[in-house]
Amino acid sequence: MRAEARLLVPALTFIALTVAAVASLGTPLITSVATSFHVSLDSAQWTLTVALLSGAVATPVLGRLGAGPHRRATILVTLAVVVAGSALTVLPLPFAWLLAGRAAQGVGLGLTALMMGVARDHLPEERSAAVIALISVVSIIGAGVGYPLAALLVELGGVRAAYGLGLVVTAAALLTAWRSIPEAPEGRSARVNVTGAVVLAAALVLVLFLAGEPSLWSRHLAVAVCLAVVAAVLLCVWVVIELRSTTPLIDVRAVRHPAVAGANLAMFVGGIGMYLLLTLITRYAQTPHGAGYGFGLTTFVAGLVLVPFSVLGFVAGRLTPRVRTRIADPLLLAGSAVVVGGGFALFAAARSDLAELFVAMGVLGFGVGGFSAAMPGVILAVTPKSETSSAMSFNYVVRSVGYSLGSAVGGLILAAGTGPGHLFPDDSAYTTAALFGIGAMAITTLTSLALARRRPSEANP
Repeated sequence: MRAEARLLVPALTFIALTVAAVASLGTPLITSVATSFHVSLDSAQWTLTVALLSGAVATPVLGRLGAGPHRRATILVTLAVVVAGSALTVLPLPFAWLLAGRAAQGVGLGLTALMMGVARDHLPEERSAAVIALISVVSIIGAGVGYPLAALLVELGGVRAAYGLGLVVTAAALLTAWRSIPEAPEGRSARVNVTGAVVLAAALVLVLFLAGEPSLWSRHLAVAVCLAVVAAVLLCVWVVIELRSTTPLIDVRAVRHPAVAGANLAMFVGGIGMYLLLTLITRYAQTPHGAGYGFGLTTFVAGLVLVPFSVLGFVAGRLTPRVRTRIADPLLLAGSAVVVGGGFALFAAARSDLAELFVAMGVLGFGVGGFSAAMPGVILAVTPKSETSSAMSFNYVVRSVGYSLGSAVGGLILAAGTGPGHLFPDDSAYTTAALFGIGAMAITTLTSLALARRRPSEANP
């Protein structure tokens, strides 16, 4: 049993890292895709957006399936879909097939919560908490791993070579899951509320579409507002459906628990800030010198800027389980949010040297790593084992929406700071965006501290 546990932990970590890294492959390849497939940059951007969309839609459905008796089959089938999508991105097919492949790859993002469910069911309690924290962290730093590797492969062998990396690692993940993932414990049942899934999917598609198309807000404000209203109505309809269903997709009543609601609010606002800073630093690093600032880095070198993010994020993720024995999870969330806010402050005050960007990215990584490692503990402390996958799936949907809005907010602020006839925003626009991020992390900190004040009066189940 101990040997199986030792094999299970690296398997769960590898699968979570793989699906995160493969989904992030769209980020460094957008320009190369536009050139190779002769499409616009806006169209090429959909190679990233469609993966986020499919991941957000699939996550709650997979979370519910993962709470039932067929979790192993769900994981294997999902990874098979990801492998098939990876093959579509490599084959010499038209652009539409590439988008279909990226959508299939994005479905794998829903597996992270299932990996947590497996860890909680099949590992000792003290061990499972550390492994769940690690899974949460690698699902974040996967972007930092995939970005520079994909950029290097583009320079060496073109866009198909970069996507070929995704095919290799997803096939390895499927084989790993087949050899290592155990069956779910007996006595569980989980049925998917199809109506609720369809309504939630429609709402999430609208939300993430609006977040991924910031130009829509500046050029067609009335249309954007109407779509936002429709999305809000659909979300309200979904809540009503879930409350009335005997087999809800997500247990909305459990989500209303103060600890879970507060954690998801912190994840949403914090996600906006975290992804905003990631976007600002990578974009600033690639801005050519002719703009009066920036470093004109190539895609590969800009990808290396993410290395401190991944390394320090992993370090924070490994340290957090040890610190949790002395400091409550909500306080760790608050402290991590303060660290991310410090990264914004560094970027706002000092970005004239490339080394300063590396430092800011490292600080961001350490804060995000700590935040990601502490988040599951807040939610799972009041969640039954059987609902682990479902509860964490909802949290990851919230995270996806927050990240998408963070990217959109960054785009809107920088667009507003771009003068008529100018290709690049003024340097001051980056400072404005950084100040916005500091505000977002301040809200996240206060929300986490509010959770900490409630914590002593709440007993864990």
